[in-house]
Amino acid sequence: MRRKDREVTDPQRIEEILATGKVVHLGLVDEGRPYVVPLHYGYEWGADGALVLWCHGARQGRKVDVIRANPVAFVQIDCDVEDISGGDVACDYGSAYACVMGDARAQVVDDPALKAHGLRVLMRTQTGRDFEIPEARLAAVGVIRIEVPQISCKARPKPAAR
Repeated sequence: MRRKDREVTDPQRIEEILATGKVVHLGLVDEGRPYVVPLHYGYEWGADGALVLWCHGARQGRKVDVIRANPVAFVQIDCDVEDISGGDVACDYGSAYACVMGDARAQVVDDPALKAHGLRVLMRTQTGRDFEIPEARLAAVGVIRIEVPQISCKARPKPAAR
């Protein structure tokens, strides 16, 4: 990471970013061309310490086709985005932010029990509540599991008011 002063390594702060950011930008490669899609997500930590994201959407379509053809992915989640004024100097403007990103592997989940688990994790992340997922909904929705073995996290807080 080039800007070591913005690197976030504190696990609690990383959890805050993941819990606050509600949309992951999933980068895929579609026949040699980049394809990025924003998705709501749920997250948990795998037994091996990898970040695991769960997303839902249609059971068919470009995203599903691309993932089945090439599971290589990249994820980016941001939150706390706010302008930082530069006053009368254009190049002094910037943004406060926090983000998590990393190389990943995506897979379309077909197993109903795993789909239900992923949807429960997603709903807990998005709403803070636990839900049971009816079988009819499982059959109607597509679920994607994204494993991110190693994350990079950084933040630029908003400067204190003067």
